[in-house]
Amino acid sequence: MVAAYVDSFVYSLGERKWDVRDSAAAGRLVSSAEDLESAGFRWHHVCEPSTGPYDLAKAVTTELAHTVGLADIDAIIYPTCLPVNGNVGSQEMWERTGDVKHLMDFPASRLQSDFGLDGAVVIGLNQQGCTGMLGSIRLATTMLAAEAEWRRVLCVTADRFPETARYEQAYNLISDSAAACIVQREQRGFRYVGAHQITNGGLVGADDDETVGTFFTYTHRVVTETLSRNGLRIDDLDWIVTQNTNDKAWQVLARFLGVDIAKVCFTSLADVGHAISADQVINLVELIESGRIRPGQLLALVVAGSGLTYQCVILEATTEFA
Repeated sequence: MVAAYVDSFVYSLGERKWDVRDSAAAGRLVSSAEDLESAGFRWHHVCEPSTGPYDLAKAVTTELAHTVGLADIDAIIYPTCLPVNGNVGSQEMWERTGDVKHLMDFPASRLQSDFGLDGAVVIGLNQQGCTGMLGSIRLATTMLAAEAEWRRVLCVTADRFPETARYEQAYNLISDSAAACIVQREQRGFRYVGAHQITNGGLVGADDDETVGTFFTYTHRVVTETLSRNGLRIDDLDWIVTQNTNDKAWQVLARFLGVDIAKVCFTSLADVGHAISADQVINLVELIESGRIRPGQLLALVVAGSGLTYQCVILEATTEFA
């Protein structure tokens, strides 16, 4: 496989920051505020009514345009967790006209046009749940290997819950969010080492308790199988960067995996909650900004999502992050 590197991680969040107790009082939750606080959650971010998922996607893409530039982007991979967020067309127009073109106003195509990425192909990815960002990174590296002339792939994920939704899933407090990164041939940031995915389609309709019940077994499997596929052991990992879920869950899982809990990063849990497909990016950004990553260190990005799908991507730091 051609060497691929992942860099320029950015994210955006809904504008309204709500305390878990205020959201409980407003009827946005299923669990009590006390139960979510005991799991480590304190705040979450909700979009203004006028802000859609595409606005979040534009925000992260604009940041990349200003910081690293978007020249020579050959493809845009745009994963969404909620299929409704894979269309920015008018529901009212669809209902009034019966014309399905209003259900095919694709955000990836909008992004290509709005940022003048005329040479980029667009790919939507919307059946990997919260693991979509990791799936897009894996797909991008495969595309670079297959397309000899391609140099850079832009990965952008964006989701916001419908205005009347409960902002809780599987006992996790949810934030509206977007994240982006660039996968490229140029050596910078993190070298892509390998990835693995496990999907159990028989659990697509699992309830919250069933989802939690499978978390430990399948997360352990996806991590250990990813390591095995790449000739690595758990002790080779310097960091595990994961999504924000019950803080006690990873204390148990760390013992199950045989890894020091100090290596497991979900530092944004209290402030951000579970940001759908973006919180592992937020945690990685916080780890980078902490200055604790050194060249040669190995990181495992691990996420569980609806489907039920579990994904793990292993990266090697090539840069001294200060």
